[in-house]
Amino acid sequence: MLYTFQNGSDGGLPFAGLIKDQLGNLYGATSSGSQGGGGTVFEMMPPGNSWKFSALYGFSGTGGPQGNLIMDQAGNLYGTTTNDGMFGQGSVFKLTPSGGDWTETDLYSFTGGSDGANPYSNIVFDANGNLYGTAYNGGANGMGVVFEITP
Repeated sequence: MLYTFQNGSDGGLPFAGLIKDQLGNLYGATSSGSQGGGGTVFEMMPPGNSWKFSALYGFSGTGGPQGNLIMDQAGNLYGTTTNDGMFGQGSVFKLTPSGGDWTETDLYSFTGGSDGANPYSNIVFDANGNLYGTAYNGGANGMGVVFEITP
């Protein structure tokens, strides 16, 4: 066992899988916990004999990330939240490292209407940097959507 979540500032309920950077650091997300209750994005660094856990960012609200994160060439992390965002219907976010901290940018907040709601899915990049994923609810028939976000 590398780390046990406590559902505090570290987060809890890590539904998402892990991704690995070029240095061997692992990144993941939790769907609950943090100061704001909306989950965390975390990093696990292998500094020798034991792994070091670090909560990079905490979300507010309920229903944080459940899909895997992705990382671009610059080291920015991208993902979705299931019930966060301006309308409480989920969001697509970007986390940018800046001077030891991480800055969150909300790339899109789902409204729950024709644009969809509750993106539980992983997201992927295309060659032009566009993001694609699925949202579980909403859409014209209320049965979800496939979306594209152009950052």
